[in-house]
Amino acid sequence: MPNTPERARRITVDPEGPLLVEGPVEVISDDGSVATSDRFVCAICTCRRSRTYPWCDTSHRRRTKPDEKKAAAASAVPAGEVGR
Repeated sequence: MPNTPERARRITVDPEGPLLVEGPVEVISDDGSVATSDRFVCAICTCRRSRTYPWCDTSHRRRTKPDEKKAAAASAVPAGEVGR
């Protein structure tokens, strides 16, 4: 799919999720395989948890990163100390 010079391709970066790319797009993976989408906007997975990689299937929402688990545990108040 050739790009058209009339307008630049728009990519929206979401630090908590996928790259949103205005379509149509071709994604060429490191093994040389090509995935195409003719959708108006497609979501490209950046966490590699997607079962439909390179397309995002929101699998990133089901898990937290190890650093987030540690931070949540450290900020939790023990049940006996609530309201003190």
